[in-house]
Amino acid sequence: MEDFPMKKIGFIGLGVMGQSMARNLMKAGFSLTVYNRTKSKADGLIAEGAAWADTPGQCAKDQDAVITIVGYPKDVHQVYFNEDGILANAKPGAYLIDMTTTSPKLSIEIYEAAKARGIFALDAPVSGGDVGAKNATLAIMVGGDQAAFDTCMPIFSAMGQNIRHMGAAGAGQHTKMANQIAIAGAVAGVCEALAYAKAAGLDLQGVLDAISTGAAGSWQMSNNAPRMLAGDYAPGFFIKHYIKDLVIAKEGADGVSLSLPVAEVVLGMYQQLQEEGFGDDGTQALIKYYK
Repeated sequence: MEDFPMKKIGFIGLGVMGQSMARNLMKAGFSLTVYNRTKSKADGLIAEGAAWADTPGQCAKDQDAVITIVGYPKDVHQVYFNEDGILANAKPGAYLIDMTTTSPKLSIEIYEAAKARGIFALDAPVSGGDVGAKNATLAIMVGGDQAAFDTCMPIFSAMGQNIRHMGAAGAGQHTKMANQIAIAGAVAGVCEALAYAKAAGLDLQGVLDAISTGAAGSWQMSNNAPRMLAGDYAPGFFIKHYIKDLVIAKEGADGVSLSLPVAEVVLGMYQQLQEEGFGDDGTQALIKYYK
């Protein structure tokens, strides 16, 4: 940190993952100013030494870097482009890092608007859920200029481990879409395996123990399957946000005339669960579809 030129960070979005990510930045020695629409979610961080800002613009003002991880593309657009938003208040030379999973087109729009103001912008969505956020083991997929990525590596290293520059602006978001598409088949596969094992009268924990270290093993099986068995549907990642991601992925695929049959089926399953009132559950609640 002594030789690192960026020490002051504004952090916007203190949800399930954002709180842990912000906390890890503070542990790494960064000085944090935070903003969240619901201030009570910032109470713990403020007690630990973070400063509070009343608006996104105030949170961005005079910071060396500004990190955002909010809910939906409309939320990203609002915090960046509103009159009291980030772009209108960030200082020239600042680094803007959007870690929300959002539209690649919006990431390019932010990049171009920032560049016109002498500001650097990166899209850097993450994967790893609440566990990865808490343990600072997130996978971070970054789009934008290589030099900006290199400068921000100490920031990324405080929050994750598998950190990769994927290309120009928007490339991080496209990579995250590939990640979300892959998850669709993986989580549905775990659910179907458990549904089959139950129908066959097997001990479900015994089945997991038997198959999780072989060719069927996956992050979903190791992390979300135990939650399914325990009836623990607390969100490491919300169903409603995963639906948002898969819709963005589908729109991108439609734009290049690509069919995503597995992802589209799983999207339909999650949309049905949301219609039944389970949108605030974690993605592991897909097992409810099979019940």
